[in-house]
Amino acid sequence: MSNTKKRPTLQDIADQVGVTKMTVSRYLRDSKQVSQEIGKKIAIAVDELGYVQNRAPDLLSRAKSRAIGILVPSLTNQVFDEMIRGIESVTEPRGYQSMLAHYGYSPEQEQARIETLLSYNVDGIILSESYHTERAKKILLANNIPTIEVMDSVTPPIHQAVGFDNQKASRVMTERLISNGRKNIVYLGAGGDTRTRLRIDGYRQAVEKAGLPFLPVADAVNSSFTGGAEFLHRALETYPNIDAVICTNDDLAVGAMFECQRMGIKVPEQIAVAGFHGLNVSQAVSPRLASVVTPREEMGRIAAAALLDRIDNPQVEFQRVIELDFDIEAGESI
Repeated sequence: MSNTKKRPTLQDIADQVGVTKMTVSRYLRDSKQVSQEIGKKIAIAVDELGYVQNRAPDLLSRAKSRAIGILVPSLTNQVFDEMIRGIESVTEPRGYQSMLAHYGYSPEQEQARIETLLSYNVDGIILSESYHTERAKKILLANNIPTIEVMDSVTPPIHQAVGFDNQKASRVMTERLISNGRKNIVYLGAGGDTRTRLRIDGYRQAVEKAGLPFLPVADAVNSSFTGGAEFLHRALETYPNIDAVICTNDDLAVGAMFECQRMGIKVPEQIAVAGFHGLNVSQAVSPRLASVVTPREEMGRIAAAALLDRIDNPQVEFQRVIELDFDIEAGESI
């Protein structure tokens, strides 16, 4: 598929409202410069058309900025660090610069960052989330900015997605725990984003199919080693007979495993621990952490190449969803 529609302009708003472009410009600079009635009509048109002010000079706005916007929910999570490395290994040799924006897992903050990036006339945007506010989706479609959503191949994308099946990956890891004889498996989930929800659902499918209890402990907080320890304590208090935990990511899993060791709980003899993403830390701890290994750097490279191909050739037909494989690292913790 391809799309060459132009982004909304001041003139488009003026034509819809029935005023001059200068009136619209005055309203956007200071709404008090126009009548309240006209201001309301302009505000409605701005929202309906998905207009975003352009902060770049007019001369630059008619050409490529040679900049790519990258939105990530966390600047400390190694998952996104590796993804960005993959992106920039493609964008920099092709003469594009990165504009990085952080939104802290908040859809409203993501929307604000998208508007900021669009106002600087970036040529394309790579999104780390597959759920967005209606306003965010509207302005991305209205401004005809090429986008790619990464980390998820299941949720229908705005334009294009490069990722893996989070639900399947979590289900496969849970099935591995079940095949090892675990009967009371707790899911430790942090973040509250779409990917966490998909992983919880994959875990739920596996335990329900096996006739085992669904035992989630989830909260919309950032993941961390200390968070893993706190989640483990909550799990033990809520479900004292647990014999395994599967975690949203390796940060939580390592924190949970360290806390087990501090409490004298043997891993994996008494409680098995499984993580997600296969970060370097998972191989540095003892016992080595079992984890779903995800193709983060490869995903960044593929996403960047696909996005630049669409920017350089707007008429190009593109694959809507590119699904990558994941691996299961059994480690020594399950």
